[in-house]
Amino acid sequence: MIDWRKFDAVLFDLDGVITPTAELHRAAWAATFAGDGFTEEDYLSHIDGRPRYDGVAAFLTSRGINLPWGTESDAPGRSTICAIGNEKDQRFNRLLTRGELHPYTGSLQILDALDSMQMAYGLVTSSRNASKVLAAAELTRRFACIVDGALASREQLAGKPAPDTYLRGAALLGVHPSRAVVVEDAVSGVLAGRSGEFGYVLAIDRGGNRAALFGAGADDVVDDLADTIS
Repeated sequence: MIDWRKFDAVLFDLDGVITPTAELHRAAWAATFAGDGFTEEDYLSHIDGRPRYDGVAAFLTSRGINLPWGTESDAPGRSTICAIGNEKDQRFNRLLTRGELHPYTGSLQILDALDSMQMAYGLVTSSRNASKVLAAAELTRRFACIVDGALASREQLAGKPAPDTYLRGAALLGVHPSRAVVVEDAVSGVLAGRSGEFGYVLAIDRGGNRAALFGAGADDVVDDLADTIS
């Protein structure tokens, strides 16, 4: 079991780690690709943890579908990769506004524990909706730094499974990667933490993905962050 005090900082993914928004993302993706035979395996293999447009491109490639990339301003639809990504984002935002969003209890317990240790922690997510999700979950002020999809786009950082966004988070916190923990629920995020040579990569399995998370290089896999509190 991880000893949090052995490290100087923690970098958390958002969806599926801090908030249960991964289920909203799954539902939005499934609706977007309803006519393409989209499955849970497709979500885990091509979508989970990746920047939105990269996920669209990976899924379409798996189906042998070629579309132009397009631009971020494309209207939601099926004309380009960006258009499909924007359709998915539109569906996600509709789901997000339907009700209250509560963080995982175990995740809040860890944030409180880190506060008591006076340990810095930040958020690293591929989502461009991080600010909306954090506001809905009343967590906007909890994180010392936030590296999200919008910042990654502005700074031209490669998305997960590349380590760039996690390395940026460590730099913002002023810690060497070897002294920081990455907490993820996606294979792509675990790969990012491992290739960035972070001190510890902790994975959360919320849906029967334990073997793949270990296979990607996780140091340990838990069902919930509360499991790391002795």
